[in-house]
Amino acid sequence: MKTTDLSKYDNSWYKPGNFLLRTLWHIVGSILINSNIPFPVSLKISVLKLFGAKIGKGVMIKPQVCIKYPWFLEIGDFVWIGEMVWIDNLTKISLGNHVCLSQGSMLLTGNHDYTKSTFDLKVAEIHLEDGVWIGAKSVVCPGVVAKSHSVLSVNSVATKEMQPYMIYQGNPAKEIRQRHIND
Repeated sequence: MKTTDLSKYDNSWYKPGNFLLRTLWHIVGSILINSNIPFPVSLKISVLKLFGAKIGKGVMIKPQVCIKYPWFLEIGDFVWIGEMVWIDNLTKISLGNHVCLSQGSMLLTGNHDYTKSTFDLKVAEIHLEDGVWIGAKSVVCPGVVAKSHSVLSVNSVATKEMQPYMIYQGNPAKEIRQRHIND
């Protein structure tokens, strides 16, 4: 039976940005974004934009948010990003308007090919359309598209496309019912 051989792991093909930019972002992001210090949201947004993020109006970013590479991030209008959210964007992540990422949720664009002995890195974009809600401590896996106003409930794992106005729960997440929005 074959085994994993991490001595042969090679992700040299992956180029997320120049070394100095990544290092500067790591320092600045650790101080201003992934911090308990209550810096003004306007400062956080300005810094993210300075590093290449595209961000709409009315965005809320709570303390201790981890964003891997802001130059791979697009955020629409009136998006809420809760405490301790981890945006592990090795490639593009786009958040539509009125998206809510609840505390401790994770958006993961990278994974490994466990079928290969070399454990190759795989990356795939994540797209959350308008009105999507990702519940606390939930995980969105690489390549997921969450369609308009879909919901991933608390502590669930989305591994495939989420249909519009549907609520998903579990690991892996499954449709449990339709979302109805009342005025």
